[in-house]
Formats: sequence, structure tokens, C-alpha cells
Amino acid sequence: MSESRIPRILEPAPNFESKSTHGVIRLSDYTEQGKWVMLFSHPSDFTPVCSTEFIEFAKRAEDFDKLNVQLVGISIDSVFSHIAWIRDIEQIGGVQIKFPVIADLDQKVSQAYGLVHEAVSDTATVRAVFFIDPKATVRALLYYPMQLGRNVDELIRVFQALQTSDANGVSCPANWVPGNQVIVPPPATQQDAARRTNGGGAGLDVKSWYLAKKDLATPAK
Repeated sequence: MSESRIPRILEPAPNFESKSTHGVIRLSDYTEQGKWVMLFSHPSDFTPVCSTEFIEFAKRAEDFDKLNVQLVGISIDSVFSHIAWIRDIEQIGGVQIKFPVIADLDQKVSQAYGLVHEAVSDTATVRAVFFIDPKATVRALLYYPMQLGRNVDELIRVFQALQTSDANGVSCPANWVPGNQVIVPPPATQQDAARRTNGGGAGLDVKSWYLAKKDLATPAK
């Protein structure tokens, strides 16, 4: 089986209609409600790294809920395997798995999202994350090797940064977390660049004509 093309940033996220632990679900079920979606794949049920991830996703459910993010898991396992594994995870971790997990036995969703990498395996999905906005647009994506568990703090930070950027027309610097300064767009003309560096950037922390930060409570000039 040939590898499919991976959807890229700012491209439409492929819609799907798939069996899951919550019945048949579609991407549009969530995006049409104005939700963000985190579609994430795992190599296989009943594996140790994936189990630790599911436990952490469950523990952080409230943080995802606050950001209006719907989690959707996927692997090439059956619904019955998913159910048995989830019940085991809930007992081991003392958590509740409230998000659906797609049973992608025919690999239709996996192929649409480029989740099967033949160099790794042609019968298992790699560890991938797609960050999808309410317009069903891919906004970010992350891929991990099978041996590396994901950092849930970083996944949440990506949604926080994307939503902050969308709401305020700003960018987020390296290591940004909510409450830190954000970056305002650079000037588009020489005149505006000169104005900013000559004291015209009221309310801005000007580092250079192209790099200026601000607190979100302070409007850019």
C-alpha cells in the first residue's frame, strides 16, 4: 500500500464518517458545532506508551474542554479492541475516557491523513496529532516516533496559541504560554518602521523595527 499525502497547514482537513467507540462519527459533527478538534493516532491498543498517553489525555479533559477542543483518537484496531483497552486503562489509571476512538480497520481515515508510514509499519498508524479549527482547516500537525509519548502540556499550548493568535491578530514567541507578551505584526513600510523605533510604538516593547511585543491588554499602535 502506498503512503498517502499528508494534509498540510491551512489545507482543509479531510472529512470522515467512521465507526468509533461512540458510534458513527464525522469530523463535521464537531466543527459545525464550532469546536476545535484534536485528531490523534496511536500505533495499537494494549501498548504501554499509548496507555500512558490516554491516561494523561483523560486527566487533562477539563483543560481541553475549556479550549472548546474535542479529542478524537484513531488506530487500526476494532471497536471491540478499543472498548476492552479503554476499560482496562480506566481501571489502571483511575480515569474516564470520554472521547471517541475511531476503529479504522479499512485505513480510510489513516490514508486520508497520512498516518501509515510504511518505513515504520504498513499495519499500524504512527503517533500523529492534527490540530483542526472550527472551519475544518488544519492549523498545525505533529508527528512522533512510536517509542515517544506526547507532551500534553505542549498540545494544549498549541491550541492556546492558535486561539490567541486568531482572536488578537498577533503571533506567539518561542516558549510562549498564556500571560506572556505576544508579538505584533512588523511594519509594512519604511515610514512605519522609522516611526516605531523613534518612539511611535506606544504600548509596545520594541526590540527592533521588526520585533515588538506587547501585553494583550495593551492595544498596538
